[in-house]
Amino acid sequence: MAGHMTHTDVVRALAALAHDARLAVFKLLVQAGPEGLAAGVLAERLGLSPSALSFHLKELTHAGLLVQCPDGRKILYQAHFTAMNGLIAHLTENCCQGEPCAVQLPGGGCGTGWRPLAGPATQFPQTSGASMRESSATYRVLFLCTANSARSVLAESLLNALGGGRFQAYSAGSHPAGAINQLALDFLTANGLPTEGLRSKSWDEFAAPGAPEMDFVITVCDQAAGEVCPLWPGQPVSAHWGVADPAAVVGPEGARRAAIKDAASVMRRRIELLLSLPLASLDRLALTSRLVAIGAVA
Repeated sequence: MAGHMTHTDVVRALAALAHDARLAVFKLLVQAGPEGLAAGVLAERLGLSPSALSFHLKELTHAGLLVQCPDGRKILYQAHFTAMNGLIAHLTENCCQGEPCAVQLPGGGCGTGWRPLAGPATQFPQTSGASMRESSATYRVLFLCTANSARSVLAESLLNALGGGRFQAYSAGSHPAGAINQLALDFLTANGLPTEGLRSKSWDEFAAPGAPEMDFVITVCDQAAGEVCPLWPGQPVSAHWGVADPAAVVGPEGARRAAIKDAASVMRRRIELLLSLPLASLDRLALTSRLVAIGAVA
């Protein structure tokens, strides 16, 4: 099934998903991403019998929503992300007065847990138009939240680790706490992510004379997104990637550590999507639209 879906394709796909078990199978495979899952794993996680699962897999495959990939003696099932994006595009093609829909999601799945560092797996299609920068440039990204103690710090460290030298990440806060959340530091250290130079600081530092010019400014908390930001040098592209504040979680230490891990997992997935963007071929409007869409990925 191509990226463009006919009316018949759409009806068949929606009919296949209009069943609790098949919808659960498809959503689980979207979460699994390009790696896919074996039938046995799907049956175990969803509590389905082998015969029932086999029937649902056939229905989803016939509808063009799954891909089967041989892996030794077993078959891995993957969500067909091109078909999924085609379905979304078909459903939203008449909204927003013909402009790209701000809620349209990019292709790809999100992992169910923390994974070792690896390169981005999902690629966005390239878009023609005036490019933002040369492909060999180093892009500077500023992550903002209120306290600059957890979410923005996690994003800074993750992008610097995953960016392969193409990105230089920074973080700051509108009302900095003055110290990094200790559980966030523990998480970064335990996962081999960089912590050198991390500190809780005001966003005013990046609006001062002589501050490095940013290419992107990304808010990661709703409060910071709603505040009046300083005037950033260089007119960077801005977007909002809201993440629940793990530092606000109260209760047992295990729950607070899990909240840090969850926030980092969401941020990592979005950063992987950022890394897959063809930045040199995207104009400012297209790039802004892509960044906004990434912010919807949970």
